[in-house]
Amino acid sequence: MACFDSAYSPAAITGYLSSIKSLSGTNFRKWKEQISIILGVMDLDYALRVDAPAALTAESSTEQKAACEKWERSNCISLMIMKGSITTAIRGAIPDSDNAKLYLAHIEEQFQDSSKAHATTLSTKMVMLKYSGSNGVREHILRMNDMASQLKGLDMGISEVDTVYVPSMTSNIISVSRLDAYGYSFKFENKGFSLFLYSRVIGSGLLE
Repeated sequence: MACFDSAYSPAAITGYLSSIKSLSGTNFRKWKEQISIILGVMDLDYALRVDAPAALTAESSTEQKAACEKWERSNCISLMIMKGSITTAIRGAIPDSDNAKLYLAHIEEQFQDSSKAHATTLSTKMVMLKYSGSNGVREHILRMNDMASQLKGLDMGISEVDTVYVPSMTSNIISVSRLDAYGYSFKFENKGFSLFLYSRVIGSGLLE
């Protein structure tokens, strides 16, 4: 059975692929969101929502045959679009499957740990970032906002309520975020501070 008709031609699929940013080690959630939107718009996300139907038999009803055909088309094109938007190097590290729903689960499992590691690194940079005075406050704020946006995309968003400004540090502004929920803690002593992640020192600085 052909897995696409004239409405889902190779040219059309290529067009959709061009709008998806290739999967990398840090953009899994955005990639998955784009895949879901495109397949949803094409009405081809059926195989990602429904398990594979039982094999057809001579006794299968017309409705069962139609459901099976719908699932097979959705499954085939979903796999094409997912695999086509992943670089060859990354694709080789993902367990293959001819089931789109299972293949997506394999991808998610592969990138779950790397996303957490990237979030930890990014949050550490953000909490230690201080205003240097060379590029202006506006640039500093934009950089902080960019980091916050990236963390939000990794399900580790930081709101304005979570940000504390220390007014006494007029010559050395430091943005400190309350990240207790993520394993971070601070210790202030002798005009300095230390940043801990799960009781391990990952940074320090002076308060003068």
